[in-house]
Amino acid sequence: MNRKTARSHASLSAMALALCLGHAVPAMAAMTVSDEGVIVDGAAEPTAADAAADEGQATGNSGLTEIVVTATKRETNLQKTPISISVMGAETIRERKVQSLLDLADGGVPSLRVATFEARQSALTIGIRGIVPLDANQPAREQGVGVYIDGVYLGRQHGLNAALFDVERVEVLKGPQGTLFGRNTEGGALSMVSKVPTGEFGGRIDGSLGNIGGRSASLHLNLPKVAGFSVKLDGVYQHQDSVTKNPFADQAGWGLFNRKGMRAAVRWQPIDGLTNDFAYDVAKDENTPFYSQLLNYNPNNCLSGGTNTAPLAIPTGSTCLTPGTSFTGTQGTIRSLLPGVVVNGETLMRNADIGVPQQNSVDRTHGFTNVLKYKISPAIELRSITAWRGVDVEQYDNSGGYHRVPVVNLTAACAGANCAFSRYSLADLRQRQFSQEFQAVGSIGNVDYVAGLYYFNEHVSDDAATPNSMGVTAITTGGVVTGASFAPIPFCTGTVNAALGKAVAGCSIDRASEVWSKSYAAYGQVTWNATDALHLTVGGRYTRDDKRGVLHWSRNVNYDVNTAAATTNGYAPLDKTWNRFNPMATIAYDFNNDVHGYVKYSTGYRAGGASSRTSDYRAFNPEDVKNYEVGLKADLFDRHARINIAAYMMDRKGSQVDLSTIQPTATGNFNNLVTFNAPGTTKIRGIEADITVKPVEGLTLDASYAYTYTDIPLVPVTYKEFTSAGVPTGNSTTVPQKFFIVFTPRNAASGSIAYEMPVGDSGTRIKLHIDANYSQATQSFDQFATKADASFLVNARLSILDIPMGNGPKLNLGVWSRNLFNEQHVYRRDPSNSLPSVQSNAVAGVANITRIGNNGGILGDYGNFNMPRTFGIDASIQF
Repeated sequence: MNRKTARSHASLSAMALALCLGHAVPAMAAMTVSDEGVIVDGAAEPTAADAAADEGQATGNSGLTEIVVTATKRETNLQKTPISISVMGAETIRERKVQSLLDLADGGVPSLRVATFEARQSALTIGIRGIVPLDANQPAREQGVGVYIDGVYLGRQHGLNAALFDVERVEVLKGPQGTLFGRNTEGGALSMVSKVPTGEFGGRIDGSLGNIGGRSASLHLNLPKVAGFSVKLDGVYQHQDSVTKNPFADQAGWGLFNRKGMRAAVRWQPIDGLTNDFAYDVAKDENTPFYSQLLNYNPNNCLSGGTNTAPLAIPTGSTCLTPGTSFTGTQGTIRSLLPGVVVNGETLMRNADIGVPQQNSVDRTHGFTNVLKYKISPAIELRSITAWRGVDVEQYDNSGGYHRVPVVNLTAACAGANCAFSRYSLADLRQRQFSQEFQAVGSIGNVDYVAGLYYFNEHVSDDAATPNSMGVTAITTGGVVTGASFAPIPFCTGTVNAALGKAVAGCSIDRASEVWSKSYAAYGQVTWNATDALHLTVGGRYTRDDKRGVLHWSRNVNYDVNTAAATTNGYAPLDKTWNRFNPMATIAYDFNNDVHGYVKYSTGYRAGGASSRTSDYRAFNPEDVKNYEVGLKADLFDRHARINIAAYMMDRKGSQVDLSTIQPTATGNFNNLVTFNAPGTTKIRGIEADITVKPVEGLTLDASYAYTYTDIPLVPVTYKEFTSAGVPTGNSTTVPQKFFIVFTPRNAASGSIAYEMPVGDSGTRIKLHIDANYSQATQSFDQFATKADASFLVNARLSILDIPMGNGPKLNLGVWSRNLFNEQHVYRRDPSNSLPSVQSNAVAGVANITRIGNNGGILGDYGNFNMPRTFGIDASIQF
């Protein structure tokens, strides 16, 4: 029902998402995250009651108004729509100072989790209801939550953090959307809806100044309708200086961004019933990763040398073990801290301890969307959604310095030798996608129907290199190390391969791959309104996915040329086809005009693929999820209170799990990440509750809560033990390994208070908004029990709205702060440098050669802190 609309609407502006925000005029404040909404097919259609309805507020003294949504491809009352959805409207986007999708990481929608991949702003990990892939950063790996702009599906997580354009709302559909949305929507869908041309002259100019060099500006201009054509133009600019400064002169710091983009939309309405919306957008996002700090030193009390070689016993005086497993045999050297290295697990470092080479990463996104709607009669409307999009990424990530692999052991041997460290992660990605969807939507008697055909074609290529960029030279006195000096070392000085990207030019190539994906689908959904109160819905979607992939390079071996090494490493190209049928069924009942309930069965599926981080291009299969859900939506106390509750049980089979490893190859050993399908059934259970209360005129209270329980069955893993030199000792043991679903807190909650009052008789208003967001601590990596920190973030804004400027224009002024109390927490914690090294030959019966921990030495956990407090002022002129 809601899913189909969501897909249509969310995907369309994929690129627009990259640029879409800017301050919005007041609309949709009270609805915020507590109200459940729907996804619209294509861009947002303005209606007479938009401002009040979008906010879920009433004008005057009545309570909360009816919110009209189009989740079922037709206008329906949100409260009568049997799906769990949270909606963040334009007013709320402005009040919370949401400039990009990463700003939703504060937890304003408790079921929605947003995090950086590694420390990089340029690629986002997005999850809903415990469906959160750790590494969807590879061309042959898919996301578990579908991201859409104006109904168009975005195939990659790259480029998602560009500036938002003029967004009408952001909708979060919770639970599998496999019938109307299709593949890769197991957890749900995140849909952004852009504002469409109005056909009347008008617009808005926004500007903002803040700390950390923050500044932004945007222009949104509607032109008068001419010969049936209406045009809307949007331009956006956002900038922030480095959050953590780089001591290396003339090199980029960490946490900066510089975003700009443009969008043009044209609406053509030649005759009644026919509307064609065309939009083109282009955006550029320059950014750097967040700083990866050394959070502690040898936190597991590991011992150096042979004292840790026993495979099944903890050495005397040591508590060293691999979290999440029963394996306690360890090996490795405890590395000493380099001079000047800072250990800080309590606060965000605003100045790095050691400067390193780094330049800005660059994401470029662009594309067009065309949505054609023709209402032939009340019984049928035909729709066509056509889109072409592209993403180009140059990645320059030197966030770890000395804090992550490789860890240097400073000895006299480094005197004059420049022992290397500071892994510089360089990569290029190029993606192009085309999609075409046809829909027929209508009603015949007491039956509502949706039917559609869908085609998706994607081509992605990537490459990566990880050279060391810094060297340390030991200063010795009498053969004893008394200090150290640091200097950059030459890297990527080899022959430039024209077939590879700019970021890895001249480097030793870790990997390079290319993937071609095609998806075909046919779907249908029918709702029988059996009585005025009883509504029965059934639907199904058939999907065929064809995926072909090749690994061109692995650890500086060109597989296209050196086929012998490729064969030795067990390499096989990917050439797979998967077919799925995803059914759904819903029974909805209106107990009265204000109380509505539903029970639902829905399914979803995520396509399989292959890991380009492995030398054999190891393939993995799809995963499937079944969802059983019950929900209740109620308006109470003469619509002064609204309560929406959903409880669900999700069973996922073939869970795609990630395991960080070291893999032997014909040309040496290298770090990689293996994706495999866990055995058994992963259980995900949860409750979602949203409450909105309007006790008196002008005051709106919102609260949202999400409880999410997840459990992946134990996976039998056989580990080998290695010496500090990386030589197998012959010891091994099989233990039950526990894996975790990342970035999914057991408990998460959000609340907000909004109060506004009129000033004089000119329509001017004063509005205060405060929101608070809590998330329990959770894991950052599938294989480690180690958790990051809990978080509690508060945002606030005070606005003076609709100040008359004479002859029509109005001025909005505001002061705002995100993370008002400057709370600091580690949102991503990597324990791999604090663990012993053990190696695995088998995961769940699948041939695997993997290693856990850091064979190069034990140092400590490293990780990333959230953004510090930001604050500023802004102004908006609406004309």
